Amino acid sequence: MTRLVNDQQLWFVDDDPGLREANVQTLELAGIAVRAFADAASVLAEIGPDFAGAIVSDIRMPGMDGLQLFARLRAIDPELPVILITGHADVPMAVGALRDGAFDFLSKPFAADHLVAAVTRALAHRRLVLDNRALRAAAATPPDSPLIGDSPAMVRLRESVAQVARADVDVLIEGETGTGKELVAAMLHRASPRAARPFVAVACAALPEAHAEIELFGHAADAVPGVRFARTGRVEASDRGTLFLDDIDGMPLPVQPRLLRVLEEREVLPVGAERPVSLDLRVIASAKGDLRALVKRGIFRSDLYFRLDVVRLSIPPLRERRADIAPLFAAFVAEAAAQTGQTGFRMTDFVRRHLLDHDWPGNVRELRNFAFSAVLGLDDAAPDAAARQALPERVHAYEAMLLREALETTRGNVTQAIDLLGVPRKTFYDKIQRAGIIPAEFRRPR
Repeated sequence: MTRLVNDQQLWFVDDDPGLREANVQTLELAGIAVRAFADAASVLAEIGPDFAGAIVSDIRMPGMDGLQLFARLRAIDPELPVILITGHADVPMAVGALRDGAFDFLSKPFAADHLVAAVTRALAHRRLVLDNRALRAAAATPPDSPLIGDSPAMVRLRESVAQVARADVDVLIEGETGTGKELVAAMLHRASPRAARPFVAVACAALPEAHAEIELFGHAADAVPGVRFARTGRVEASDRGTLFLDDIDGMPLPVQPRLLRVLEEREVLPVGAERPVSLDLRVIASAKGDLRALVKRGIFRSDLYFRLDVVRLSIPPLRERRADIAPLFAAFVAEAAAQTGQTGFRMTDFVRRHLLDHDWPGNVRELRNFAFSAVLGLDDAAPDAAARQALPERVHAYEAMLLREALETTRGNVTQAIDLLGVPRKTFYDKIQRAGIIPAEFRRPR
């Protein structure tokens, strides 16, 4: 099951009880969930490859030291962020561990805010690693149903669709714009005994009132000035199949009585025709809003509403089933990659924050559009954001771009990136820390 990682914990390993307690308190005051360990063996006894957090470990410990612990953790999960605490004499060892994949190191004595900043970056990195793993796993196992999601509302909806599809009854589907009403209608048709027959969709809100009757009901030969031949309407074209009246709440009011007669009599009288045409059809209608409210306002016929409301299915908006956002996004990323040829998509912090914080007023349709933009690399800040930046902000942004390019070129090799940029090591680390850049995110096997 795909989900965005939210619950994280930092494991802090130090054999000195005084230092361990002080650092744990510092992290807890910063709002970080911490669990303390006095030795490396205790950590290894409990950790697994799906551990959602990060590790901070002192190097100098009796028994198994921090470097040995790091090597063991790297064997469990090479992408697990490990921050090493070093004394002055241990700095060369820590730099070597950094080349081997350690996330960061802190030299004693270190300021509390440096510890908090390093841990915050490590936890953010871990979230992105696990989210990207979930995306890849979801892409490798396509969903069983186009109605994606494991929220209780979606489980019930899938069960209802499967049950209602087999019953040859009319259905009213309610849901906000972009929730997937047409998808549900198509699923009902495909799973019904009428699956081999036509599925005719009519966008009711787009029907021009002057031509709505002809579009829906057709006309006899010579019944319309300038038109010699008869025309089959959309209703008659759905005979023996399914008629989908999309956004019926936008149906012009003058057309509603004739539509009501079609539904009641199961026959249609084309404009200018002398005799009606009998129909065998199933009607599925969808509405963006509450039809009952439209009835009270006098803009939708009550008798038509009650005729449509045989079986009602409601699709919840995305904001009410936020647990489904991650699996939906994963499916849309896979779809976008297949259509655009843009492979290797990686979750960024911007994408992750948007998925978690946005209310998705356009629902699933908006989420799909966002996934395509993200895969195409169009997911950054608003286009005019750069124009609002002051000169120092633009300089920092340009520096960050060069830092990322160097790390991308060297596949996260810090030493090579420093040589490529021609800056001192300390300057390099100061700049990537200020830019929030994590070298480990650029490491890929050659």
